[in-house]
Amino acid sequence: MATSLPVSPSHRSGGLAIVIGVLLILAGLCAISLPLIAGIAASIAVGWLLLFAGLVHLFFGWHTRSAGAVLWKILIGLAYLFAAFYMLMHPGRGLLTLTLVLAFYLFFEGIFEAVIYAQLRRFPGAGWFLFDAIVTIVLGIMILMSWPVSSVWAIGTLIGISILFSGMTRLSYAFAGRRAAMVAPI
Repeated sequence: MATSLPVSPSHRSGGLAIVIGVLLILAGLCAISLPLIAGIAASIAVGWLLLFAGLVHLFFGWHTRSAGAVLWKILIGLAYLFAAFYMLMHPGRGLLTLTLVLAFYLFFEGIFEAVIYAQLRRFPGAGWFLFDAIVTIVLGIMILMSWPVSSVWAIGTLIGISILFSGMTRLSYAFAGRRAAMVAPI
């Protein structure tokens, strides 16, 4: 009976994965060290996404043939475009709004994680849901209580941490693939 091994990066792609991992780590560190710039960049990126979504809504709204649907879809598209232009013309103010939304999102995510913990508390490992809930609620409250000042650091720092961990994950995976290739029988 053959044993299937987990898929690992080939030796040739391992070098590229290492380069990508290092670049992601550097980008994450830059975002963490310059959180305001990273936050404004995120605000601009959200603005462009809203612009694209607004244009798509307008396109499909215009091509919908039922009278009531056309009006509502065009109004939705215009709302997206208004939000997009606001975010793109005022990325700092957009960052304030994104930070406020993030604070509420984290707070309610933490509450939902606590509910999951309450439902799973008798199972092994359920304590991690409680830990996640507490950390997420505290982070949400911390951002909310220091808002609007938290807009300077919250979005950029959290994006930087995410990018940093993505880079570390890819780098670790690439090195694990190289180690596995060295010890694998030929």
